[in-house]
Amino acid sequence: MVNVLVPIFICVVLPVSIVLIVYVSGIINNNKRAEVLIKAIESGRDVDIDRLAEAMSGKAARERKNHHERQNGRLLKGCIFSLIGLISVIFGLCGFGSFNDLNIIPSGIGAILLAIGVSYLIVYYVSRKEVNSEARIEAE
Repeated sequence: MVNVLVPIFICVVLPVSIVLIVYVSGIINNNKRAEVLIKAIESGRDVDIDRLAEAMSGKAARERKNHHERQNGRLLKGCIFSLIGLISVIFGLCGFGSFNDLNIIPSGIGAILLAIGVSYLIVYYVSRKEVNSEARIEAE
């Protein structure tokens, strides 16, 4: 009976509880923001409600990154994922001793990480060309 309950709790109850916790915390955060905005409106002072709402939502911090910072982030992530993936694949292929099932695990994880890294690098190079062409058009 215990052999059946553990996988059920790990595969069903744990993911459902994680989703529930994230959902409830989002609702609580939205309610707190609404309370602060209501208090600001009720205070009667000259408060720019739009700016206050934008500052509380956190969108202002995300919008501060310019094109170059996003590009550098993509390049960094691409290099990190590619190198970790490549090292994992090499480690899995070389392995220690004879080739067995344990060597397949790092190779599989490394292949996934390598694919993620290559996709970041592709996005970096494609969007770099687009940003450069937009900069040339704006300069003219």
